[in-house]
Amino acid sequence: MRTRTRLFPVAAILATLFAGNVLVAQKGTYAVVAGSVFRESGFSLPGATVTLMAKGGGKGKSLKSVTDARGEFAFRIPPAAGDYVVTASMKGFKTVRAEASIGGEERVDVTLVLSTESK
Repeated sequence: MRTRTRLFPVAAILATLFAGNVLVAQKGTYAVVAGSVFRESGFSLPGATVTLMAKGGGKGKSLKSVTDARGEFAFRIPPAAGDYVVTASMKGFKTVRAEASIGGEERVDVTLVLSTESK
């Protein structure tokens, strides 16, 4: 009989710890808007400035990033549903915009192709 009485407190402690871990995991959720920037020729474009802003200039500020050596970028945002505008620019290229819609905790990929500015 003593074995049962000792197991109950241990099970209660483990259940409490598990429930706490689940709550922490839920707090850390997010959505991701990620993608790549390319030149018209198909080559990646490292060093391009990428901006993410809520569509319609809604509340919140814009996020900025610079593409890495492979022309890739990523933004982590709250998983609330919303529409966003992704803009890529670089000196000598025309600025390009694309839209991304987030419906919750998900990843949305965007590909942007910049063409050279004509003089």
